[in-house]
Amino acid sequence: MSQQGSYKPSTAIAVVIANMVGTGVFTSLGYQIIDIKSTFALLMLWLVGGIAALCGALTYAELASRLPRSGGEYNFLSRIYHPAVGFVSGWVSLTVGFAAPTALAAMTFAAYLDSALTAVELNRMLIAVLLVIIVTVTHGRNHRASGGLQNWFTLIKVGLILGFVTLVTLSVDTPQPLSLLPSDSDLGVLTSSAFAVSLIYVNYAYTGWNAATYITSEVDDPARSVPRVLILGTAVVILLYLALNATFLYAVPMELLEGRLEIGVIVAQNTFGQTGALIMGAVLSLLLISTVSAMLMAGPRVLQVMGEDFRLFRWLSVRHADGVPRIAIYSQGILTALFILTSTFESILVFSGFILGLSSLATVLGVFVLRYRHGIDRQPGEQTYRTWLYPYPPLIYSGIVIWTLTFITINRPQEAGIALAVIIGGCLCYWLTERASRPGANLN
Repeated sequence: MSQQGSYKPSTAIAVVIANMVGTGVFTSLGYQIIDIKSTFALLMLWLVGGIAALCGALTYAELASRLPRSGGEYNFLSRIYHPAVGFVSGWVSLTVGFAAPTALAAMTFAAYLDSALTAVELNRMLIAVLLVIIVTVTHGRNHRASGGLQNWFTLIKVGLILGFVTLVTLSVDTPQPLSLLPSDSDLGVLTSSAFAVSLIYVNYAYTGWNAATYITSEVDDPARSVPRVLILGTAVVILLYLALNATFLYAVPMELLEGRLEIGVIVAQNTFGQTGALIMGAVLSLLLISTVSAMLMAGPRVLQVMGEDFRLFRWLSVRHADGVPRIAIYSQGILTALFILTSTFESILVFSGFILGLSSLATVLGVFVLRYRHGIDRQPGEQTYRTWLYPYPPLIYSGIVIWTLTFITINRPQEAGIALAVIIGGCLCYWLTERASRPGANLN
């Protein structure tokens, strides 16, 4: 029996898809082409990144089924390892993991909208903040308004992507050769450092596959539905990403895309002319509304669950009449707006992939700890999901992430050092929170 006011599985799928499909797939191909000139290898990048995301989703599905509560990594790490580990993960999520990418998506929305409305001069910062305010207020109203906003804009996003792929494919006058089979030289590319560097950006584009675990407690029948949501949502995005990148490579010569950021606009301009480029700018701005919405839906649930567990943050756990954590939602919205107004989020995004990778790695490895402690046998009447093809999905995901983190540590030690500082800050905050939560502690 689902609780009144909870989200339907369709809304949870919309959250996963919207969190994943952001700016990454429309911007990173140009940089990959600088060092990789093989269409097969380029498409393999997105397939390998998708396999990693799917392996992570398969593993998270078991954790969400066996440990059903909102909060994502915070919930999993707190219950598998220690509350301090979960707190640090939650600290990372609320300071870096959601506010910074949400601010970036909102500012990118404003940039694309400004490029589409050439006849009007827009204040990009103001437009970005207004988007955050509107979405925050909508999610803070009730589940119906929140879920409706997310469902409709995600449907629009998927429809626009499919429409773009179809129109470009049918309209290209001189299609480029698109090899779906490897050549002898491609095998060397797949094991090269260039492939490794490009995979880092692809993995970032796939982030968000775990989004449904942040709203687990508010999804109908979470033990059964959340695993399906994670797997189905991730699989849909893999297909969308492969279709988009194949379309980009099919429509435009590589030399026109090399080193360029606005891939979607370039493809539209070469296919439909300047008018097409303007339309593409408007389309991309619409796509980013659902990304901002999904992050402002998922992120506050971490704040809410932390508030339930820690006395110092108890005010964040307050729910509205129908269960919406309004204070947490507004707090996340304010933090996002501050990032936009100060523009300091750009430096944080450089290392966010590293620190979030650490968090997801510890979570995926937790499935081995959970099974060691509690076994895998279901109790009578228990309906929980078990990772398909275990132990291969968590091993594959962990191997790819460890390899990526090692590469970043060796080649980008500054970002790794900043990530370490954030983790130390989280540990210090946990210690202060524990002191404040002791009996007799003065919180005034």
